[in-house]
Amino acid sequence: MGFKRRHRTAVAAPALVLLALVLSAAGCDSTSSAGAEPKAAPSTSAAPPVARVCAEPGAGPAKAPAGAVTVDPAVVGDLAAKTRNSPPNTTFWLRPGRHRLAPDRYAQVIPKEGDRYIGAPGAVLDGRKKNQYAFGGSARDVTIRYLTVQRFVAPLDEGVVNHDSADGWVIEHSTIQHNSGAGLMAGARQRVRANCLRGNGQYGMNAYKADGRIRGLVVEGNEIVGNDTGDWERRRKGCGCTGGIKFWAVDGADVRGNWVHGNHGTGLWADTNNNDFLIEDNVVEANDGAALIYEISYNAVIRNNTIRRNNWVEGRRAAEGGDSFPFATVYVSESGGEPRIRARTDRIEIYRNVLENNWSGITLWENADRFCNSPANTSSGQCTLLVRDTGRCTGSAIAKAPLYADCRWKTQRVDIHDNRFVLDESVVKCTEKCDRMGLLANYGTYPDWSPYKGERVADAITTGQHNRWHDNVYIGPWKFVVQDTSRVLDFLEWQGTPYRQDAGSTLDPLAGG
Repeated sequence: MGFKRRHRTAVAAPALVLLALVLSAAGCDSTSSAGAEPKAAPSTSAAPPVARVCAEPGAGPAKAPAGAVTVDPAVVGDLAAKTRNSPPNTTFWLRPGRHRLAPDRYAQVIPKEGDRYIGAPGAVLDGRKKNQYAFGGSARDVTIRYLTVQRFVAPLDEGVVNHDSADGWVIEHSTIQHNSGAGLMAGARQRVRANCLRGNGQYGMNAYKADGRIRGLVVEGNEIVGNDTGDWERRRKGCGCTGGIKFWAVDGADVRGNWVHGNHGTGLWADTNNNDFLIEDNVVEANDGAALIYEISYNAVIRNNTIRRNNWVEGRRAAEGGDSFPFATVYVSESGGEPRIRARTDRIEIYRNVLENNWSGITLWENADRFCNSPANTSSGQCTLLVRDTGRCTGSAIAKAPLYADCRWKTQRVDIHDNRFVLDESVVKCTEKCDRMGLLANYGTYPDWSPYKGERVADAITTGQHNRWHDNVYIGPWKFVVQDTSRVLDFLEWQGTPYRQDAGSTLDPLAGG
C-alpha cells in the first residue's frame, strides 16, 4: 500500500488536549493527558446529537436466535471451527464471555457468504495480543453485530475486522478497540453503524481496497475516539497514515451522525481520488489535528457539522516552530468540484457548519508542484480521475490542452457559505496564527519540465477557479491568507478588490473574547 502525505507535515503527538469531561461523560478510555474542559464561546446553532456509543453500547440477544449455531467461549477456536464446518448464510450466536482463537498469529475467522455473527451481552472476541486478524477472507455480505473485538495485532496498514476488504459487510452495534493497525477495513457497499471504534493503534477504520475502488460506503452513528495510539505520524514523519478514519479511492460515501473525538491526529481524512462524499450531522471535536482533510479528491457536500476544539496540538506545534502556513481545521488540499465526474454535486459545498474554537478555520490549498507524474506527487503512481494513465502526463504533452488542466488535482469550485466561525483566543490559548482562513498555493518550481512554475497556480486558485466564501458569520479576530503565506488580510481587504470574498458575510471581532 502506498501511503501518502500532505504537502506540509503537521506531526502528531500524544493527545495533550483530549478533554477529560467530554470523555468521562462518554465513558471512553483515554490514552492522552486530560485537561480541564475549556469554556465554550456562545453559539446560537444547536449541535447534532452526540453518538455516545462507547458509554451506551447496544445489547445483543440474551438467547440464541432461532436456528443459530451457538459458540462456546470455553472452547478455544470454537468460532473459527464452527464457521469452517457450517454452510453459507449461517447465523452464529456467541455466548457471553471471552472467546479466543487458536494461538497462531494467523488464526482468524473466515466467514462464508451471508454469515451472521451476533454477540450476546458480554461477548468478546479477544486476540490476546497474539492473533493478527479477527475476521478475514473474501466472502460477501457478512454481518457482525453486538460483538466486542479487541487486542488483535494487525501489522501497520492492515486491519482486524474485514481484513481483506470484502464487499457488502454490515458491522453494527459493536466495539472494536485496542487493536494494532486499523480496527476495521472497508469494502464496497459496507455499512458501519452505531459502533465504538476506540483506541486502535493506527485507524479506527481504514477504507482501503487494494484491488479497486470502494463504492457505496455508509458510516453512520459511530463513536470514533482515541485512535492512533501508536503515534505513527511522529514515528514515520509525514506518513499520512493515521486518522480516526482514512478513506482511499472511495466513490460514494455517506458519513453522518458520528462523534469523532480525541483522535491523536486527524479526525476524518479522505486522501486520493475519493469522490461523491456526503459528510453531515457529525460532531468532530478535540482531535489533535484537523477535523477533516479532503485531499486530491473530488465533489463533496460537507454540511450541518459541529466542529470544535480541533487542531490544538498540531496547529500549535507548527506555529511555535515558525511555520507561517495556515494549518486549518478543515483542510481542502488539491481537491475540488469536477462536473465531468458523476456525483450528487459538481462542487465541494461547505455550508451550515459551526466551527468553534479550533486552531484556524478553513484552508483551500493547491501545491503547484503536485500533479500526475510529478516526483512531488506523494500519492505515488496515482493519476487524476480525468486521465488515469500516468504515462500521458509527460513533459512534452502536459503543457497543452487538455492535459494541462486534466493532469492536475485542482482546488476549484469550492463554495463555503452560511457557516458560523467562532474564535475565542483565551479558550484556544493562542496569540497568533490560530485565526486564519486560507486560499493559497506555493510558487511552482519543480520538476524542471513542469508547466506550472511561478505563480500560475497561486493566481488560479485565488481568482480563477471559482472558489468562493459568502454569507458566513465570523465571531473573533479572523484574518485571511491569500495567494501565498506572505499575504495576510483583514476582513475588509478580503472582501475588497481583487478578491471579493465573503459577500453578505459579517464579522464581529470582539464578541469572541
